Amino acid sequence: MNNAPSSDFLVRFKIDKRPNCNVIAFVTWPPCTKEHLQAVGAADFVSSSALKDTLPLFEFLCSKANPCFSINKLAVERFKSLRGVLPFLRSEISDSEPLIITGHGLGGSVASLFTLWLLSEINLSKTKRPLCVTFGSPLIGDEDLKAILQYSVWNSCFLHVVSAQDPLPRVLTSTHNSPSTESASRTNEYKPFGTFMLCSELGFTCFEDPEFILEFLKATYSEVSPHFLVDYKPVVEQLKLKVICEDTSWFSQPLLAGITVQVLATGLGQPLQQQPWQNIDINALIAKAEREFKSMIPMKTQVFDPSKELNDEKINMARMEWYKKASKHSGIGYYDRDKNQSFTSDQDVEKYKKTLTCYWEKLVDEVDKKPQKEGASFRTRWLFGGTNYRRMIEPLDIAAFYRDGHTGYLKGRPKHYKLLEQRLNNDGRPASNANINSKKKNVEANLTEDSCFWAHVEEARISCKLMLIRNSESSIVDLEGPHKSNLIAFEGYVLGLLRNYAVSPEIFLTKSSFMGWWKEYKEIIAKGIMGTFYSSPLTELMKTRRYSHYATGSLEFPEICMQ
Repeated sequence: MNNAPSSDFLVRFKIDKRPNCNVIAFVTWPPCTKEHLQAVGAADFVSSSALKDTLPLFEFLCSKANPCFSINKLAVERFKSLRGVLPFLRSEISDSEPLIITGHGLGGSVASLFTLWLLSEINLSKTKRPLCVTFGSPLIGDEDLKAILQYSVWNSCFLHVVSAQDPLPRVLTSTHNSPSTESASRTNEYKPFGTFMLCSELGFTCFEDPEFILEFLKATYSEVSPHFLVDYKPVVEQLKLKVICEDTSWFSQPLLAGITVQVLATGLGQPLQQQPWQNIDINALIAKAEREFKSMIPMKTQVFDPSKELNDEKINMARMEWYKKASKHSGIGYYDRDKNQSFTSDQDVEKYKKTLTCYWEKLVDEVDKKPQKEGASFRTRWLFGGTNYRRMIEPLDIAAFYRDGHTGYLKGRPKHYKLLEQRLNNDGRPASNANINSKKKNVEANLTEDSCFWAHVEEARISCKLMLIRNSESSIVDLEGPHKSNLIAFEGYVLGLLRNYAVSPEIFLTKSSFMGWWKEYKEIIAKGIMGTFYSSPLTELMKTRRYSHYATGSLEFPEICMQ
């Protein structure tokens, strides 16, 4: 056995342009053997964060849920040797023709990494997805890489063909193989992704569930497995003649019979003396496969498709718009109407709100699991709808929060609202698509841009009430206390929104919580709690009732210094 992994593998490639497709094949020389993978350091991981400086080609794969992943170091080093020819290979690929990327052994690992890199270079809306077919390729990634690709359509780009006699795809799953590494913690475990076609003389069968695939590879690994390289040419020839069983056997009756046929087709049905492995509990493996398949049925049959549910989402948003307009005509505004729960129709609004929230929570969660590039495209398409949802619905969650007597909404703000706001802020465009003149013209119809506006109002009202109570209990008033600072900060916050026409004119309705704050704040100012002769731009605007011009877009803001 080698004492160290070979660093002398040469990577070669061949481009074969055929009438119906293009093929790029990778191979390493000398061929990678089981002994190479068992050498000290050959099973080491290198993390994507460690590759930022030396090979920053895979950052696009990171997701919000999985910001980092690890890849087999030996495979990365071989792929790295191709970096200079990647532009040439990309130029040889036609976006209009199907592309197959393939490789054997360690060449298959390189083919997988090349495919991952290529996915960042092509526009899948205009280009056919490449298909990567590997033969006897070792596993290349950890749990985090598997998790990223599992929630991506890119997962279907990979087909890994594994012979019953081949130890290479199984070596890195062995519990006997646990070398240390400086690049990443070896507590990580190699995990499969994509579809695995398991082949034997008895037939072929495909599995997609990564947990079962890993269990199967572990169970069929043997330290005394053949040391020769497996020739996959006969496998390819047999594929032309035999029927492939796919892992959709839950549609057959009974379930157990279909799974048994699949598992036995992998070669476990051979006589014991013909197997390269020993002492496998086939019944236990079949039972595990049955459990895994049953657990996957809900995932396969109840996949969240935002496009299919979009129409219902639009209908519920239209109902919320109607509720908002009806509330305005009542002179109260939809935030305070929902907070007061004065009408029976307010109960229906709760139902619409829950349906919308369930939709957007699932959508945000799905996007967070997608790779950066795929998620970025997805986020752009849904950003406008998500922003409108957040600005319309979050105020109602705030209303319920303070109606129930709670304080400090911002400390426990729901995750999906924060992520939707982050998406908007990171979008690279202004927070509003309209310029100030356009917003002035449409201010009556605009939603308040900061969906947490009413939380700030409620906290300001709490500060006012506490200051009034404290003033009535003692002749000594702490003018520099936190509540005074909070109210001054709130004034600046509101004035900034008004200057940018970023708040709905509904805040000035007589029965609104904002006007309730102003009534309490006027009392504080009149009692001198804020200081003798206290005045500010916002207090002058409110005292002179110039805010009545806001709804028509004609409110001006002369500069008045804070005192």
